Amino acid sequence: MILGTDGEKLSKRHGAVSVTDYPKEGYLPEAMLNYLARLGWSHGNDEVFSMGQFTQWFDLDHLTKSPAQFDLEKLLWLNNHYIKQAHNERLAGLIRPIMEQSGAQFENAPDLAAVIALMKERAPTLNELAGFAMLFYRQPAPDAALLTQHLTDAIKPALAQYAEQLKTVEWTKEALSAALKEVLAAHKLKMPQLAMPLRLIITGQLQTPSIDAVVELFGRDVVLARIANYL
Repeated sequence: MILGTDGEKLSKRHGAVSVTDYPKEGYLPEAMLNYLARLGWSHGNDEVFSMGQFTQWFDLDHLTKSPAQFDLEKLLWLNNHYIKQAHNERLAGLIRPIMEQSGAQFENAPDLAAVIALMKERAPTLNELAGFAMLFYRQPAPDAALLTQHLTDAIKPALAQYAEQLKTVEWTKEALSAALKEVLAAHKLKMPQLAMPLRLIITGQLQTPSIDAVVELFGRDVVLARIANYL
């Protein structure tokens, strides 16, 4: 018997679906196999194992007679583990169709595998990974109120200086980070004071990975063009 987190028989009111629906929800097959194998069976304290290990370890003596509890949070954790372990090119092939349905624009955009390498650490499902990656494949539309709050007249001179540095700086995360710190020091600013408006201008949102990594992936031409729109 499989129970929900409330200890009652698993049913649709717990959100139970057919196992074939889980790929649509963004779960990798190896995560589902690992989770289902562990549901009602154990091998010591091992939580993560390959199918090769499972077929080698499995025996009936370690099946539990008590009902098993289906824990969605644990499944999400396991799925995130396998997403982090998966090759970025494979993940790109899996999430690209999801992103296309959301209107992703891949022409003249960053390499999707490189974006995935940056974004996959915190993605519990492929669907959420696709959502995270979308900021690189759509035109930014920053909220006007947020722009007013973060892109002030006091910040624009620093932004202009940073744009000038971007024209000639070596296009690596390390060099971009050093250039940003140089501008901050010259204008006596703290990182969020410049990073926040940069995020808004380049991606349209405030929550992103580190700004130097984002700038590197977008590329020189795109970043300079987007900054120029606000100077």
